[in-house]
Amino acid sequence: MNPQDIRPILTIALMAAFADGLKDERERAEVKRVADALGADAGFDLPTLYREVLIEKPDLAQLAGALSSPGARQLAFEMALGVCDADGVQGPEERDFIGRLSRALGMDAKVVAAASQQADAVADAGFGAESYLPSAHMPTGASASTGHAATADTSAVSGTVTGRSSMTDAESDALILKAAITNAALEILPESLASMAIIPLQVRLVYRIGKAHGYPMDAGQAKDFLATVGVGLTGQYLEQFGRKLLGGLLGGIGGGLGRSIGRQAASSGMSFATTYALGRVAQRYYGSGRSIDATTLKQTFLSMLEEAKGLAPRYQDQIERMSGTIDTRSLASLIKSA
Repeated sequence: MNPQDIRPILTIALMAAFADGLKDERERAEVKRVADALGADAGFDLPTLYREVLIEKPDLAQLAGALSSPGARQLAFEMALGVCDADGVQGPEERDFIGRLSRALGMDAKVVAAASQQADAVADAGFGAESYLPSAHMPTGASASTGHAATADTSAVSGTVTGRSSMTDAESDALILKAAITNAALEILPESLASMAIIPLQVRLVYRIGKAHGYPMDAGQAKDFLATVGVGLTGQYLEQFGRKLLGGLLGGIGGGLGRSIGRQAASSGMSFATTYALGRVAQRYYGSGRSIDATTLKQTFLSMLEEAKGLAPRYQDQIERMSGTIDTRSLASLIKSA
């Protein structure tokens, strides 16, 4: 990776993040946090770049012209595609942005179509309505617009008792650990598509825990839970991808720029910790009959996150073995079976 390509690629990624307006203020704040966090490693003022993207609307043609190689242009496209699909299949504004970007980059239409199809399949596996059991009644849950975890609706389904899981503690613990190891393994892989599967797997983890406790869940409620505890979808993907980019660890959707398990271990550990902490907090929230307020949920998540960071190295061997078994051509199936 030519160092001069990093700035235009990250600029394009930030533009993709705001392609749909990013109306959720919590998500905007999370993207700003990511810019601040990555700024020290980027070699330039990324927080200022964040503000420029919001105010000045950089020109896509100029950014595309600044990229030094076809590989860099492919990577810029894939990163933007992943950002647009981070919270589900693209909306009209995002599709328009991806179309304009692909033309500015001079990409082959067949390559664009194939990459978009793969990305949408991964997003749909995690967020598509058909991937979840339908429910006649939707609980209030954690509201995406207010950020408050509601507690009024405690209706159960499937004959279970709300707050009492249909899974044993051992089964629930194993589910969380498997999800954390899988996501850490995905973070090791150089293919950009692998990073796109991490958030859908987190969404499905929360979905399964809530469902086991008797709540009529869907992907939207699981996404709201993540947002309430402070895990932004777009922001999380930007951070994962940005660290891979700055570490020179990225390959294309087809794979190919190489792999460095040692250098990626820290970022992989973060994916492990985030997923593990989400699962543990979901256990507490749904196990309590959703009686925990949003502020306490977020504080509990941060505490669990620190604990999980220390736990990750213990499973490094399993993470590396898992990374060798994942077929990035079958990520949609991996997500749906989680």
